[in-house]
Amino acid sequence: MSGGKGTSRERYRSRLRAEIKEAALEQVGAGGAAALSLNAVARRLGLTGPALYKYFRGRDDLLTELVMDAYDGAAAAMRAACAGTAGLSPRERLHALAGAYRRWAVGSPHLYRLLADAPSPAHRPPEETVTRARAVLGPFLGVLAHGRIWPAAEEMRAQIARWIERDAGVAGWVRAHAPDAADPAAALAGTVIAWSRLHGAVVLEVQGRFEGMGHDPATLLAVETESLADSMGLPA
Repeated sequence: MSGGKGTSRERYRSRLRAEIKEAALEQVGAGGAAALSLNAVARRLGLTGPALYKYFRGRDDLLTELVMDAYDGAAAAMRAACAGTAGLSPRERLHALAGAYRRWAVGSPHLYRLLADAPSPAHRPPEETVTRARAVLGPFLGVLAHGRIWPAAEEMRAQIARWIERDAGVAGWVRAHAPDAADPAAALAGTVIAWSRLHGAVVLEVQGRFEGMGHDPATLLAVETESLADSMGLPA
């Protein structure tokens, strides 16, 4: 009997935590991370403010879980895209990954904004969020390992090489996703550059900055992606 009651309590707790996070995301969607208020979430769910502390230690704890959920969602989208690229050329795979990243962001704008913007000046995410963020970019390492750094990016590659040398976690991350890379530093430098281009184009779209302009944001991202593929000499 006690086991059954425990299981029921666990299910209730899990369901209520999910409802709290859903209500919190509604607030984030309406006013950004700065608008998140535990008291407002509690009122939305018919709870008292102190009752929420049974499920989350505080506002930063709730924000951290939302951020980690966002990274997990983005990483799942990237893994699914990667799984669907078997038989494609590295250049085609890069376009597929970039498109999947954009579709996830546009389809989940509240979650994407949590990744694009610092949740709050005082918020300090745990180290675990770094691992989850790397899971999002990991598939790019395997693709960009087929390219090479062009002359203008040589200093970038040198800096990345030093990062790999001094950080075992980074080195392991690169090996896990690009085990056969002839130049791991080039693969990681390319991935950082790809991320900056993806983020630059996608965040402007999610923020609505392209509204009223005469282009399709997907076309802009394709241009940025093809430019990087050209620079790195990715096989077509």
